[in-house]
Amino acid sequence: MAARTVCQMLQRRLASSAAAARLSSAELRSHRSALFSKEQARQRALFPRTEKIEVTLRGPGLQGTLLVMNRGVSTPHSCTRHLTEWHVMSSALALVDGQPWHMHRPLTRSCDLTLLTFKDEDPQIVNQAYWRSCAALLGHVLDGAFKDEFSVELLKIPEVPVTAGAFCCDLVLDSRLDSWTPTEESLRSFTRDALQLVQKDLPWEPLDVSPSVALEIFSHSRCKQEEVEERAAQSQNGTVSLYRCGDHVTLSGGPLVSRTGLCSQYEVTCIHTVGESAWGVRRRAQGLSLPMNLTANHTVWRKLRKRAERLVEIPSSSTVTPPPPIAEAPPTAPPPLQ
Repeated sequence: MAARTVCQMLQRRLASSAAAARLSSAELRSHRSALFSKEQARQRALFPRTEKIEVTLRGPGLQGTLLVMNRGVSTPHSCTRHLTEWHVMSSALALVDGQPWHMHRPLTRSCDLTLLTFKDEDPQIVNQAYWRSCAALLGHVLDGAFKDEFSVELLKIPEVPVTAGAFCCDLVLDSRLDSWTPTEESLRSFTRDALQLVQKDLPWEPLDVSPSVALEIFSHSRCKQEEVEERAAQSQNGTVSLYRCGDHVTLSGGPLVSRTGLCSQYEVTCIHTVGESAWGVRRRAQGLSLPMNLTANHTVWRKLRKRAERLVEIPSSSTVTPPPPIAEAPPTAPPPLQ
């Protein structure tokens, strides 16, 4: 049984390398998104009949408000639409019976619901979800920022506190780009791409899936397959949490905020080389952001940016250790940005 499991894992990894060689970055994103939509539709079909649930709202001005919603269909965001425009626009995350819950995750039972904003008396939970979302957005940008002939392997997103001063996204670029050093113009280009996603106000769509579905979605990536297996082993219910923004699908160890438009200021500040790994040269992209209604003036932002340029140290245990790569391309350094 163990030998068969090892054989299946090797087959997946060999197949993923072949798939990555055939598909461009854009094709890979489209493939992942299509599989995400397929599983999303399958899960929604599990609730063919309309069953009502009672949602009791908690929080300032809403204490005890009762909404009758649809089981498996209605979300915390759906609930805000029965309240005010301020609740629709400001709610970044929710608590369902005291547990963090994404704004677009369907409610499956009668529950108590608390809507969280950046202006709450204790915004720690929503701030951490925001920081995590900013890192996921940076991964979205980097995944599509290089020419199709260059591979981009997004590693497990480090979970860092807001007090670190910068959010992070670890990655390994094509070995032909090992000597590439990002310029200020490169960083500005990444920032422009991120701000375009912010302006589009795209939702982060959540989806909990079985490990087998997640492995199929990330069949192109040996690194992501290992991350799927790790997260599934750590999960209490054996599922893996995925999020989609546009056509970009990512794994996450915690809830994200509802949409990209909650960002007010956003800047990619630096990309550090943090050493060799079994995947290749590992880099750490970092950035700085403030949510809506919490903007900083130019002087304050400059000081925050300077701090966000310093390398954020991450314990090695927070990263995935992959098997040796199958092959390496000859080293050259052509311009990577599209």
